[in-house]
Formats: sequence, structure tokens, C-alpha cells
Amino acid sequence: MLISSNVADERLTTAHRAKLAYVYVRQSSVNQVRQHQESTELQYRLVDRAIGLGWPAERVQVIDEDLGKSGAGGVDRHGFQKLIAEIGLGNAGLVVSLDASRLARNNRDWHQLLELCSVFGVVIADGERLYDPRAYHDRLLLGLSGIMSEAELDQLRMRLHQGERQKAARGELRLPLPGGLAYDRAGTIILNPDEEVQARLHLVFAKFRELQSACRVMRYLDRNGLSLPVRPLLGPSPHEVVWRAPDSARVLSILQNPAYAGAYVYGRRQKDPSRCQPGSLTGTVKVAIADWAVCLHAAHPGYISWKEFMANQGRLADNVCRYEAGHSGVPRKGAALLQGIAVCGRCGRRMSMRYTGPHADYPVYCCRSDRDQQGSAMCQEVRALAVDALVERIVLDALVPDQIEIALAAAGQLEQKSRQLERRIVELNAEHKMDGEIAAKLNQEGFVAARGCAFKGENVWLLRTRWGIPTVKINGVDKNPMRWPDGSFSIQGAAAQLGVTPQTVFDYLARGLLVGRQLSKGQPWQIELSDDQIRQIRNRVRRTKRSKKEAS
Repeated sequence: MLISSNVADERLTTAHRAKLAYVYVRQSSVNQVRQHQESTELQYRLVDRAIGLGWPAERVQVIDEDLGKSGAGGVDRHGFQKLIAEIGLGNAGLVVSLDASRLARNNRDWHQLLELCSVFGVVIADGERLYDPRAYHDRLLLGLSGIMSEAELDQLRMRLHQGERQKAARGELRLPLPGGLAYDRAGTIILNPDEEVQARLHLVFAKFRELQSACRVMRYLDRNGLSLPVRPLLGPSPHEVVWRAPDSARVLSILQNPAYAGAYVYGRRQKDPSRCQPGSLTGTVKVAIADWAVCLHAAHPGYISWKEFMANQGRLADNVCRYEAGHSGVPRKGAALLQGIAVCGRCGRRMSMRYTGPHADYPVYCCRSDRDQQGSAMCQEVRALAVDALVERIVLDALVPDQIEIALAAAGQLEQKSRQLERRIVELNAEHKMDGEIAAKLNQEGFVAARGCAFKGENVWLLRTRWGIPTVKINGVDKNPMRWPDGSFSIQGAAAQLGVTPQTVFDYLARGLLVGRQLSKGQPWQIELSDDQIRQIRNRVRRTKRSKKEAS
């Protein structure tokens, strides 16, 4: 309640009235400014309060630069800083605000204001009474007002957080969704109805299963000109899905988002004041999966299972090249013996590789962490061939003659097994088996790949390439034509005829809208398309695009 009084107060003197009166106006957020206009008007009417206390209207200044800014600290409040500066310059005789919570919601700013007002003899007024910060009882009341203002804000935050947490525990708190998910009219989480969005996300997860690296997935997408669907959370609502160029951060955000595994999660991040950025109240850090406040499995449809999501997180964590943490890093190709395991003798960090020479075929071990992270000189680099030769000699010197014989015998056995392996591959390849099928057959017969691992399709492909075994695809290594000799269409040809993307053609095949065949799994598709089918599907695509355009 605003009480204006013209009764003279002994706290106000002629010296006070010889200076300016400042009316400080603040609302915590833009929504409060928009929705609580009566409160804002009430603060502006404090000008009448200053006039009633003896200040001419032209000597009353309103400071309202902080409308829409929180008073909790950590935010640049230019209006409050201006007020502090005017008090420090001795220009202020009176400061008027609706209550202590308008001036500050934290004790640091509040007591700074009180101290300056006490030093320069400035009187503080609210809607009811005057306070002289130099007087003991008035300063006591002002100090309590600041403490209650800060405590009130903490209580409000605590109640809001508890309510939000309880609602999230039931899975009822409406959370922002990534681009691959959406809310239907009933508020239920569903897969994004856009088939192209679904196909692109399925492709990302499939490629990560194959390539085992987010960077490799990003490079694959970039090489093929494939964008990623994202839903920006900034800007006016509703937030529509937009297509952005692939980068590592966007691929990681997809792979690390539990919502794509059908999980409802609350508490993936927590506040950390040490990470506070300019212009924000506090910073945030990621929370370990085991410490998430709420994690409800199978809460809605997803693109992958929870088991695969957890396996992906383990793979991503292991891809980080931190030798001291026991992470192996992403497997890489190269000619050096110690690639990926060489450690710098000076600083103890993992060394990377580079290649020199006219044909870029001379490996060099490099320790460049200082240069990459701090911009300083490279720690050291060593030519790999000399180091590798020394390591080989040390290993051989450590072997006694009988162990050398054992090693040679083992090498002979390995060579025999290699020849035998080159022979379930040549034969299986001649039977028109694809690389994945050959790998399964090799595993069934007891063959083991490098490091004791089971064979995969990429292992077979690598061996075929090394031994010069040709592919069994009907088109060899050439690109698929738009149309096969028998009149059927390839994936690319069908996409061109129908006016859709190749990924949409795969989706149509999976849903039975198109009929196609493969000589065997992994072989190119041969799709049968009649003129009627082409006309019907083109009309369907046009209707879909028109409905999306009208909806937007």
C-alpha cells in the first residue's frame, strides 16, 4: 500500500532537499512487466511520494533501466549501478523504492547501498516511512528487510523446485523436446511425424553403430550433404524443427540425449556458480547418469533401446583420448607401431601422429597438447621409424633362443591361419555372400579377428581390399545406375522418379508402399515401379507438402 504524507520529518533537512531524489523502479522479468502492469504503475507513482516530501518535480529522477531484470545478483543491473554512482558522487539526498526487494534481492548489493547511504547521509524511503541508515534502529530495520528479501526469494525458489520435482517424478512435467520428438494434441510424446526427420535420425544411430565415432558420423553426413533436424529453444514459441549443417556438437547432442531412447529424464544438468557466464544468473554442468533426479525408462517411443543408449555412452566416453583415465580412444589407421599408445617422456601425455615426406608416408610422434591448448611451443616430436625399430629390438633382445623358436612357430601358425582365412572368404564371396554374412560364418567356424574380437562386416571388407577379392555386388564397385537392365529402379532412380529423398524410398520399402528385391542382404535394391504407382505416390507427396505449407 502506498501512503503519501506531506508531514515534515526530522530525518529530512534542507541539505537533503538541496540534492536530487531518485525513484528506483524494477520488475524481475519481462513477463512481470507485461502481466503485472499495476505493480509497475505503483512504482512510478512513487514520484508523488518524493514530491510530497518536499522535492520539486524537476528534481525527482526516475531510474527504470532495470525493468525485466532480476535483483538476485549475477546480472548486470545498469540502473542499480547508476544509482550507486549518483550516491557516491554526493548527488542524492533521497532514494525511494516500493520496498527492499525492488532495490536488491541479495545482501551484497543491499548492504553496499546501505553503507554508501550512511556515508553520504542519504535517506531511504518506501511506500510507508523514511529510514536514516545512520540511525541505529533504522539501519537495523533496513538490514532485516534485506535479509527477509533474500530469504523470501530462496523460499520461492525452493517451493517452485519441489513442485517441479514432484511433477517430474510422475512424468507430467512438460520438458523441451529434441527435433526427433513432438507432442501430439493430447500432450503425449510421439516420434516426429515428419518421415524425413525420422529417417535422418535412424541414419545417425545406424552410422554410429557402424563407425563407432561421433566425428566419423559427422564427416559422413557432411560428405553426403545431409543436414540434421534440430529444434532451437530460443525465439518465439512454438519451436519448429529446422535443418542445420552437421557438426560434432549436434551429432553428440543426438547420441547423448536419453529422450531418443524413450526415457523421460529430469535433472541432466545442475547449477554450478563457478561456471557462470556474463549475463546469466548461474552456470550449469552435466550430471552423471547414475545421479539423474528422475529417469523413467520406456516412457514414450524412441529411436533406440535403453541398452543401446548406455552402450553408446560407454563408447563415447572411451573415445576421449585420456591416457591417464584408461580410455583407449577412437581406433585409428596408420603405419606406426606405437600409434595411440605412445606417451611423451617429458610431460606424460598421449602423443599424436603426423606424416611427413614427399608422399606423406613417414610417421612422426608429436606431443602438441601445449600448442593446441595454450598456444605455446610444441613439447616435442620424434620420428617414428627410429623409435619403432628400437622397440622391436628391445622386444627381441628380451627373448631367449627357445622363445624365439616358439615365436617363429607361432608366426608360422598365424601365416597358415591367414592363408586358410583368405581361402571361407574367397569361397564364401564366390557364393555371393555379403561381408556381414561372411563375418557371421567365420565366427561360427571359430575364426577370431584382431585382439581376440569377433569378425564384423568391416573386418571382412578390409581383408577383401587387402587381398584384392572383388565385391559381389551386381554393379561391382561402380555407382548404381538410375535403372537396372531389367527395367527395375535403383534407390536413387526411384527417388528421382517419385520426387523424394533416397531415405524416404527406404522408408516406403519398409512400410510396404513400394515393392523391391535384393539378390541377398546388402545387395543393391531393385524396385518395381509402374506408371500408376509413380503417379499415385507423386500426388501423395504433393498433398503432404501442401498440408505442411498450409499448417505453417
